[in-house]
Amino acid sequence: MRILVLGGDGFCGWPTALHLSARGHEVTVVDNQSRRRIDEELGAGSLTPIATIEDRLDAWREVTGRTIGFHDITVGKDYDALLALLKAWSPDAVVHFAEQRAAPYSMKSARHKRYTVDNNLNATNDILAAIVESGLDIHLAHLGTMGVYGYGTAGMSIPEGYLTVKVETPDGWAEREILYPANPGSIYHLTKTQDALLFQFYARNDRLRITDLHQGIVWGTQTRETRLDPRLVNRFDYDGDYGTVLNRFLMQAAVGYPLTVHGPGGQTRAFINIQDTVRCVELALSHPPERGERVKVMNQMTECWQVRQLAQMVAGLTGAEVAHLPNPRQEADENELCVENRRLLGYGLDPITLEDGLLMEVAEIARTYAGRADLSKIPCVSCWNAERAAAAAGAGPEAAVAAE
Repeated sequence: MRILVLGGDGFCGWPTALHLSARGHEVTVVDNQSRRRIDEELGAGSLTPIATIEDRLDAWREVTGRTIGFHDITVGKDYDALLALLKAWSPDAVVHFAEQRAAPYSMKSARHKRYTVDNNLNATNDILAAIVESGLDIHLAHLGTMGVYGYGTAGMSIPEGYLTVKVETPDGWAEREILYPANPGSIYHLTKTQDALLFQFYARNDRLRITDLHQGIVWGTQTRETRLDPRLVNRFDYDGDYGTVLNRFLMQAAVGYPLTVHGPGGQTRAFINIQDTVRCVELALSHPPERGERVKVMNQMTECWQVRQLAQMVAGLTGAEVAHLPNPRQEADENELCVENRRLLGYGLDPITLEDGLLMEVAEIARTYAGRADLSKIPCVSCWNAERAAAAAGAGPEAAVAAE
């Protein structure tokens, strides 16, 4: 296939582009490198040293003999350039990673909320509109999030996108299928719920073929392809805005920093290894919906864990201490989570689960680059717990940081 990867310089996009190229697909990356600029804004770069996009692509060509194209286009702003690329290159599929992906970052301030909404929703609408205007039959695969479902206790297994309900009609009760009710916990998650409505509209109105992958929290950093050369190494975010929870714990253990568990740690989340992320995208592209078919929704996760269980696991492996801190998020202290993921398993996914060896592999990467860590960036200071924020505001700005 000829595949365009939007946001292909990022944490999930880069290894996905390499994986698809390694599997024999013709791949081109679109990225405006906004994630690198956010590093500069936050003063918190990747723990692993990230080469320039040009050096990354050169390394891939040198190591594998395969070429990945690159276009510096801001999806959501440079519509004409995006449309021209679609018409000129005629991809069979587009993988859409071109969104601001961090919930804490989206809640830092009014400016960050507005940026996340503007960036994410315009990017999604522009690629959908461009596919329609191009006249091409392109399959769009979008990386969504399990967070669209919310983090309450559903009392049932969360289905893959759709829920069958009974409604009362003049002729009696009838079954209807609806999108599973959204319950976003941040502005970032809110944009993903709006993505889902955009997808429903374009699939119904313009008969676009769309797959929405509701992904769990990613752990791990390297894939088979990113290990081939130091210049291909993937991101390892550890800061309070972008670092995913298990990677953060492993990095904290590597530098002797107490593991930061927010609240009692009873939050249950869905997880997936980065190697499974790239494999799931490939499986989704290999099983597209038919034209005119409803949006195909798949839960892209492999297992569920409570945050405190993860902390205990890492502490047991490394001897790290665990610190329970006030929770900056507006969420329940405890929740249950049961998720269906039958489709990807049915397509042949053999899940990578949390095993000591794999955790130690990530911990070894953290130890290797521990000297690059800025420990002042570990605390999560983006707070949207209204009660805590009000208390911190009354005590002065230092209190919000010290509470972490």
